[in-house]
Amino acid sequence: MTPRIQRAGIVAKQGLAASELLTQLGAWLRDHGVTPVFEAGTAALAGTTRDGTFSREDLPAQVDLIVVLGGDGTLLAMADRTAQAGRDIPILGVNFGSLGFLTEIRIDELFTSLEAVVNGTATYDERLMLAATASLRGKPDDTRVVLNDVVFTKGALSRMIELSVSVSGRFVTRVKADGLIIASATGSTAYNLAVGGPIVHPSVDALLLTPIAPHTLTNRPVVIPGDAEVEVRPEAPDGAEDVFVTYDGQYGYPVHEGDVIRVKKAAHLLRLVKAPARGYFELLREKLKWGER
Repeated sequence: MTPRIQRAGIVAKQGLAASELLTQLGAWLRDHGVTPVFEAGTAALAGTTRDGTFSREDLPAQVDLIVVLGGDGTLLAMADRTAQAGRDIPILGVNFGSLGFLTEIRIDELFTSLEAVVNGTATYDERLMLAATASLRGKPDDTRVVLNDVVFTKGALSRMIELSVSVSGRFVTRVKADGLIIASATGSTAYNLAVGGPIVHPSVDALLLTPIAPHTLTNRPVVIPGDAEVEVRPEAPDGAEDVFVTYDGQYGYPVHEGDVIRVKKAAHLLRLVKAPARGYFELLREKLKWGER
């Protein structure tokens, strides 16, 4: 059960024209005995600082719920920060974008959904997240927690990259491609889908390995058990900095031969407030026109 919501964090997409809605949201929360806590940039959009503000990094530690207004990118940023902070708090995502697989609640459903959360009657989707640890030569290990994917891509001048891939300690293959995606089931409808990977229901305990434009006909997407650990080693004999790793498209850096990136299921799950009247397959039909063309 979700503990009583006493403080709700509010985060809006940068530059979002939603000052009136932010004002209404703050007033609604106060009327229902919940203190609104604005992320610093969102407070500027709303024209208020009366309740104190926090950075996106610090906000998860201060609240019992996060309301995200924007698109999937904004929600991803907060999901990753919430997991990184070790907080088990729900996120309510309101879609202001054109797609929005994660921010699935419509604007007209915001206050109905909020009321269910505050009253303790809301339902939640629990989503598997990924923990990635990069062991880089001469640097401390870097650990990230992401919702969608860990992606290896080539640099602007690189024709192809080579990656040695092992699963749970056993060598699998050497990927020769434009890149490689390690995705969660939730991330199956993100970059993975764009490059021809499979759609996997978010309740499935699985990881996906999807090559990007593979240079061999036998490289195909693979679905592996959720308790597996994937180990990726860049192969760059000439020492060129032509392989980049990115985390949910939010952060990244070059990796080199000798570096190792290990990806496995994270200890924390993400809890998303469910849309009141739509299931997963309804969402697919609505967002992708799935099965209609």
